[in-house]
Amino acid sequence: MATQTDKIRALNDEFRRNIFTNNTLGDICLTAGVAALTPWEQLKLLEEVATFEDFDADNDPDREHDFGSIEYKGTDYFFKIDYYDNDLKYHSPDPANASLTHRVLTVMRADEY
Repeated sequence: MATQTDKIRALNDEFRRNIFTNNTLGDICLTAGVAALTPWEQLKLLEEVATFEDFDADNDPDREHDFGSIEYKGTDYFFKIDYYDNDLKYHSPDPANASLTHRVLTVMRADEY
C-alpha cells in the first residue's frame, strides 16, 4: 500500500517530468535570475529539472522529490515544489491528493535563495 509520502513523491515526479506538457498539476515560476537567461537556456535548464533524478538523503530528506540542485553552465540552480490549495491562498490540506493541491515549481539561481 502506498504511503502518504509515496503518493506525494509520485505526484511531484509526474509534475516535474511533464513540465513541457499541458500539465494540470500546477504552474512553473522562474525567478529573475532564470528569466534573464535566453529562451534557449531557460529551455535547457528546465530540461535538466524535468530529468533530474539525483535525489538522496541530503537533498531529499522527506523523500518527496520536491527539491533539487543543478549546475548549469557553471552556475548553481535550485528547484522547489510547494503545495497550495486550489485557490493559491493557503498550504494544501493534503499534498497527496491531486484534486486538493496546486503545485508550484520554482526554479531559481542558488544565489537568489
